[in-house]
Amino acid sequence: MSAATNPYPPSRSGWLKNNAGWLALTLLLLALPFLAALLDGQTPANVLASETGNAKFMQGLLIEVFILAIYAISYDLILGVTGLLSFGHAMFFAVGAYATGIALKTMGWGLGQTLLAVIVASIVQALLFALVLPRVKGITFALVTLGLASVFSIVVRSSDLAAYTGADVGLQGVIVPALLNTNTARFRFYVIALLATVLVYLVYRRFVDSPTGRVCIAIRENENRALMLGYNTFTFKLVALLLSSAAAAFAGMLHALHQPIVSPNVASLGYTVAALLMILIGGVGTLSGALFGAAVFRLLEFFLDRWFGEIANSLLGLIYIGLVMFLPYGIVGTWRARSFQIKQGWDRLLRLLHLQHRAP
Repeated sequence: MSAATNPYPPSRSGWLKNNAGWLALTLLLLALPFLAALLDGQTPANVLASETGNAKFMQGLLIEVFILAIYAISYDLILGVTGLLSFGHAMFFAVGAYATGIALKTMGWGLGQTLLAVIVASIVQALLFALVLPRVKGITFALVTLGLASVFSIVVRSSDLAAYTGADVGLQGVIVPALLNTNTARFRFYVIALLATVLVYLVYRRFVDSPTGRVCIAIRENENRALMLGYNTFTFKLVALLLSSAAAAFAGMLHALHQPIVSPNVASLGYTVAALLMILIGGVGTLSGALFGAAVFRLLEFFLDRWFGEIANSLLGLIYIGLVMFLPYGIVGTWRARSFQIKQGWDRLLRLLHLQHRAP
């Protein structure tokens, strides 16, 4: 009997056992700043006081990983789980970031009002994307979402709205409340970002394991068959869009709070491609793969840039090619499938090099 039809819900001890790995990882990440501080000759009090050091720097880097993880998993829900190819997902993230910046800087709102504004904005943009769902699908839907996101990108770069969005230079000088000021209360922000990431993952996993989530998977596999079985696929795709938009907008809100400057680049196609890369690295449709993919993506980007400078992007591209060749299902997907295609990967690489050698 599946979990969705089991009349006897799992006990608390059973839930803890099933999630022991995630709980252990969460506790390790909570303790990591203190361990880094001890290695740097600092005390736990220094961490709580957000004093300068390796521990504070590490927290800042991991906060960026957590934000990207929430953003990536939101994309995995609509692409990997529901099968909706969207080229405008960056708009979900950017709307949350810009709404936060404008609410705090221009409107002078508090955190509660700002969060409510972000939620409303996420619902509106999900409904905007849903308007075309009954009419288009596949690559056509992807192009329509790209068009909507492109319009939004043009709007935030417009000089007519420079007083609100900052135009090409971005929205700068966002006034963050002291409660979540990443400079003076970094450990608090770190804990909130970490717990938010875990919570989003657990909620998404529960959704995928629910009857609604199973229908979303069925839509991904064969939407026509789901329609023949009597399911209103539009409703299920709309639910997935609403959940995805809410999480991505929340990630954008955390981004604006952590880095009080919102660049128009977060509304570009490149930022959607970044989300796609993260879930490809981790494993499309695995959810947890998006979290690992975000960590690999951001940490590789940081360390390669630090160690190799100008050639970092080239090395990053080569690593992505290697991951696709040797881990075609992503890190988590390949691990679950127990399909480490090492020999096949070398064959693909040699075949590619041979074709390039023969090319005129």
